[in-house]
Amino acid sequence: MNAPIDTLRQRLQQLKTLHDEGTLSAEAYAEARTPLERQLLDHVMVAGPAPERPSRRLVGGSVAAVLALAVAGYAVFGSPGLPSAGAPGSASPAAAAAPQLTEQEFIAAVDKLAARMKEEPGNAEGWGLLARSYVRLGRHADAVPAFAKAVAIVGDDPSLLVDWADALAMSNGRVLEGEPLALVERALKSDPDNGKGLALSGTAAFNRKDYKLAVQRWERLASVSPPDSSFLPQLQSSIDEARSLAGLPPGPRVAAAAAPAPGIAAATPGSASAAASGAVITGTVRLAPALAAQARPEDVVFVFARPAEGARMPLAILRYQVKDLPVSFRLDDSLAMSPAMKLSAFAQVVVTARVSKSGQAAPAPGDLSGQSPAVANQTQGLVVEINEVVKP
Repeated sequence: MNAPIDTLRQRLQQLKTLHDEGTLSAEAYAEARTPLERQLLDHVMVAGPAPERPSRRLVGGSVAAVLALAVAGYAVFGSPGLPSAGAPGSASPAAAAAPQLTEQEFIAAVDKLAARMKEEPGNAEGWGLLARSYVRLGRHADAVPAFAKAVAIVGDDPSLLVDWADALAMSNGRVLEGEPLALVERALKSDPDNGKGLALSGTAAFNRKDYKLAVQRWERLASVSPPDSSFLPQLQSSIDEARSLAGLPPGPRVAAAAAPAPGIAAATPGSASAAASGAVITGTVRLAPALAAQARPEDVVFVFARPAEGARMPLAILRYQVKDLPVSFRLDDSLAMSPAMKLSAFAQVVVTARVSKSGQAAPAPGDLSGQSPAVANQTQGLVVEINEVVKP
């Protein structure tokens, strides 16, 4: 049971009953309902593995998500219901077992908060909560201006800045360079030990082949992180690869690196041999004739691989349009979103193809999808047919 959420929902239902019976006027109902809805949304954002609130340094599970996904791409692989910006396994057992709002309830609460912010434009906490709610729904483009308004009010809050950078990068095709990276550096200027800022800065440096800076950022992240953090094995792997590419000798190992949390797969000796031989999956994506009428030529098609077991994280991803189908694809380590999570690190993967009607990364009802069975990471000639409609 999640007592705060259940209690707030009961109180909201009681208010609605009183209003429906005529006991409460519309004005009194709205006045009493507004603070309860805000508390309910706030509890939902805290109860699940959601982004950290502005006043808390981002460490632990959320940083694991950044390292594993580079720019919070997990929304691509979440359920159509309530995508989480946190790492799988980062929530506490109580939070994981707690009942959540339905998708419809959560979206309704977010829409009401958005409407309320038009009347309270100076409410920085409200803008921050709205921005993170949009991120949780995969609406990164909507989150960007909300983060901007929150920062304009409170100044360079490091947590807001790095989450703003994350959302901006996601809305720009997962590109960290440019304004997103500038926001990250602003955050690190205010808080040099900000975990998410160090992770993102290191990832950006690695992507532009500045491997020495990547090592500096990630080793600092390791030094300021709790020794039992579940992401440390992935972090050590990233540091090792960056050191090798930079021509640096092996450095000190991350102290007391914990085993990955349940749901976060780690490379095994078998997957290391796959990395040495080069993991490549080739094949064809096609659209089932029965669904052809439900897709427009310009609709976006995502093709991605994820581990067959454990974490539902992106290992490689491609983007096409329906008019390209049937299309031949090739997934390999060059498409990895993070050096810590790549195709060669997992012996068995699942390849999914999805037509996104909105063009957004987060799956939504009405999208079209299809996936392969679990296959080896060196499979050739795979056929993935898009043959299902994503249900609400």
